Amino acid sequence: MTSRRNPPRPRNGLARFKNFLKSEFSEENLEFWIACEEYKKIRSPTKMVEKAKKIYEEFIQTEAPKEVNIDHFTKDLTMKNLVEPSLNSFDVAQKRVHALMEKDSLPRFVRSEFYQEFIK
Repeated sequence: MTSRRNPPRPRNGLARFKNFLKSEFSEENLEFWIACEEYKKIRSPTKMVEKAKKIYEEFIQTEAPKEVNIDHFTKDLTMKNLVEPSLNSFDVAQKRVHALMEKDSLPRFVRSEFYQEFIK
């Protein structure tokens, strides 16, 4: 990825990457990563609890509509972190998903027509 922390962002690179992931039916990883970044900007404890619950239900819980592929240890740790949500509640899960995108999705994206058209 462009850095250890951020997926591709130049010009409309993020949109291209997301469209590529949609074409592979795997956009949930990027959507989860973005949701975590948005979550870290929340300052209201009440809103933090609401957003944490939404992220958990959408991406983490078993059979979630956009369940991300994380190991049981990470899933359990994330659930424990959500007992008292903090800005770091999703950090481990977010890092696992980032590593998965970096190792798997990004190399395929770089070889794809989505990327080739983008760099022309």
